[in-house]
Amino acid sequence: MITTHQPARLVFALTAPLALLSACGDPAAEGAAEPDAAPDPQDAFFDALASHCGKAYAGQLVSEDAVDADFADAPMVMHVAQCSDEQIAVPFHIQLIGEDGEPAWDRSRTWLITRTIIPHMNGKTESPLGLRLKHDHRHEDGEPDAVTMYGGDTTTEGSARAQDFPVDDFSIEMFEREDLSASVTNIWTVEVDPAGTDDGVFAYQLKRTVEDGAPVDRLFRVEFDLSEEVEAPPPAWGHGGEDGRD
Repeated sequence: MITTHQPARLVFALTAPLALLSACGDPAAEGAAEPDAAPDPQDAFFDALASHCGKAYAGQLVSEDAVDADFADAPMVMHVAQCSDEQIAVPFHIQLIGEDGEPAWDRSRTWLITRTIIPHMNGKTESPLGLRLKHDHRHEDGEPDAVTMYGGDTTTEGSARAQDFPVDDFSIEMFEREDLSASVTNIWTVEVDPAGTDDGVFAYQLKRTVEDGAPVDRLFRVEFDLSEEVEAPPPAWGHGGEDGRD
């Protein structure tokens, strides 16, 4: 008499070990965690700058264009003055010689680095798009300069330490209107090391080249020593006090 149960036992005997081997070799079956994704370079850059919030540092001109002779050896301070999840404000203070021959602090410039976002179709959520650099340029009475809020947006992911900001259309139109057409090919670069980095540096750079359409090559670069804090300066013009004054 032939039993009909033997083939079933034979199939189970062959497949059960294979199933066990398959389960043992499957990371998902073992509950293995997926490796962490690499940090977004722009998030890392923004976080590195934010790690200096409230701190101020001394710096100097390191480029050598003759047009910047007045900036050579001039005392400079950058202050990471205001930070939020979306924007960081960094006033740039420089002590120049005034028309009366006396040194005076120029507090007219604030660098604004902002996360740009794109709204989703449902209107309720948003996704990061990149970073934006703008120059908030004010007079001592707090009023905006005729040339202000110029800058640009990132067009690549950059790196955790450095981001490039090519000139945007708004700025090109402003430069042309204000007879500053040499600036329509500007590329700004900001570099920063996180707080606590040995020999850390913050750098701000403006560059344009004949190769990219500029009438002459241009390089302006200032660097700040992040290893030693200095006393925080008064607010930048237009950013402190009810009347916009320091």
